[in-house]
Amino acid sequence: MVINYGTEKRGCLEHAPEIHKGGIALNGKELTWRERGRLWLRLGIRLAGTILVLLFLVYGAPPLLGLLMPFVLALVLTWILNPAIVKVQRRFGGSRKALSLVMLILIFTIAGGILAALVYSIVSEVASLVMNWPSIWADSLQPAIVGLEEFLSGLFIGLPDQVSQGATAALDKLVAWLNEMIPSLLSHAGSAAGSFAFSIPSFAVALVIFVMATYFIASDYPRLRLMVTDRLSPSVRDFFGSVKRTAVAAFGGYVKAQLILSVVIFFILLVGFVVIRQPYSVLLAFLLAVLDFIPIVGSGTVMVPWAVADLFLGEYRHAVELMVIWGIIALFRRGAEPKVVGDQTGLSPILSLISIYVGMKIAGVAGMILGPVLCMVVINIGRLGVLDGVLSDLRMAAGDLAAILKNRPALETKQEHKDIERHN
Repeated sequence: MVINYGTEKRGCLEHAPEIHKGGIALNGKELTWRERGRLWLRLGIRLAGTILVLLFLVYGAPPLLGLLMPFVLALVLTWILNPAIVKVQRRFGGSRKALSLVMLILIFTIAGGILAALVYSIVSEVASLVMNWPSIWADSLQPAIVGLEEFLSGLFIGLPDQVSQGATAALDKLVAWLNEMIPSLLSHAGSAAGSFAFSIPSFAVALVIFVMATYFIASDYPRLRLMVTDRLSPSVRDFFGSVKRTAVAAFGGYVKAQLILSVVIFFILLVGFVVIRQPYSVLLAFLLAVLDFIPIVGSGTVMVPWAVADLFLGEYRHAVELMVIWGIIALFRRGAEPKVVGDQTGLSPILSLISIYVGMKIAGVAGMILGPVLCMVVINIGRLGVLDGVLSDLRMAAGDLAAILKNRPALETKQEHKDIERHN
């Protein structure tokens, strides 16, 4: 039974939702069964498509991306270098293949030299740490743990006996855990280093393939792009062009900004550690810079507890030095991050927190980094109008359900019977 409220309930009519762009103006009316079937069929198809895409991204994309990683990286590097190659070719002329070869040689030489120096320093410091670990443990870490245990035990003296005994037992368990965990972590680090050493040949092969693929794609990039775009219709080409520009603006801008900040923070840490003569300065600066790249975590999660532990152990000067370095990093982040990242994020704090947490649950540390980026991409793509059809159908379905709930034939039939009885 379809009931029209158009004349009897004018107040509802004035505020009734209307669906445009091919939809149906509800105005308090229920949809016909044909219209309702087509509506829910569209929603079901879109839901199934979304589920298939998510399943592919979770289960299909990672192995496929790992298999084709050298070629994907080559394509990304070519896409980044293409504007520079085109600009140099327009200004000086010459063959694109020759210009691509020269530019790639320069880039790989500079990047390879910097990376080789960084890797050599880190590997040297890790090897030195492994070789000197017994003396470091005996001379520094173990006395520090004992001193911390004595300090905390002194705090427990004024507590009631039961509380003091429980706290002392928990402290003993913590110290025993540290005594077992730190050597275990070092052993795992040594095993990881050995595994990395065994993977060097395959890495070298992948690196050679990446370099060759970059040259081949860069030298023939215009023709390859034309082959792909010519097979698409103008509307599809415009759509993908808009999606690409939006995704690149969100993804590339965010990652580029975070990389710039992390590189600057690495050099701040390195200079600070060298000035205070901190052992293993390159290794510590690199690890803390990587940690600072992770949203919410930051280098302060290590440096602040490190400084607090130094205060407990009487290393006041070292604690102040660590806090000064961390303060410089914090000031740099607060001053430079709004300018570097700026409007490229566009996420509210709660959306950032949700995307980071969901990304961490799905993909761990990588998900924490990519979660806000993907959230920005989805939001910006939604602003292009891609989701307008879905939102229109959802509004239509909500309006139809609201009309069904409002139109209650059984209750109105009872009211009609009462009116008839009173009339008689």
